[in-house]
Amino acid sequence: MSTPHVLLGLLVTGAKHGYELKRAHDERLPRARPLAFGQVYATLGRLQRDGLVATAGQEREGGPDRTTYTLTDAGRAALDGWLAEVEPPMPYVASTLFAKVAVALLVADVDRARDWLVAQRRAHIQRLRELTAAKSAPSATLDDVVALDFAITHLDADLRWLHTTLERVADWHREVHS
Repeated sequence: MSTPHVLLGLLVTGAKHGYELKRAHDERLPRARPLAFGQVYATLGRLQRDGLVATAGQEREGGPDRTTYTLTDAGRAALDGWLAEVEPPMPYVASTLFAKVAVALLVADVDRARDWLVAQRRAHIQRLRELTAAKSAPSATLDDVVALDFAITHLDADLRWLHTTLERVADWHREVHS
C-alpha cells in the first residue's frame, strides 16, 4: 500500500489534521492494517517537504495544536498519476501459505502433509464464514463490503488452491522423495 498516496486521496475531500486522516484511513480501508499516528505525521512531513500538501492552519480543540493539511495542485497531480498507473500483477509468489505448503510437502510424510493442508483449509473456511457473516451484518458499510469482497475473493482463491494441492500431495511427495 502506498501510504502517501492514500493520504493524498483522503485530502481530496478537504483539509484535515493527522488524527482525522488516521481515522479516515481506518474507516475507508476497514480491513487494512491501521496506520500508526507516527506514520501519518511522518508521511505528512515528507508530503509537505515535497510540496504535495500544505498547511491550511492550526486549531486547538481542548488539547495540543493540530496542524491542518490541504492538498496542493502538485499533490493532486501526483495522486492522479498514481491512480492512472496500472498495478502490475505480482511477479512472484510471495505468500507464507505457499511457502508453508511447499516446505510441508518436502519435510513431512504424505499423511502429515495432508493433515496440515486439511487443517489449513478448515481455518480458511472458518475465516470465510466469519467474513461472509460480517458482510451481511446490518452495520456493514459500503467500505466494509468492498474490503470484505476483496478478502473473501482471496480466501476463495486460496481454498481452491488448497483443494487442488490436496489432490496432488501424493504425486508431489513421490516426485520430491524419489
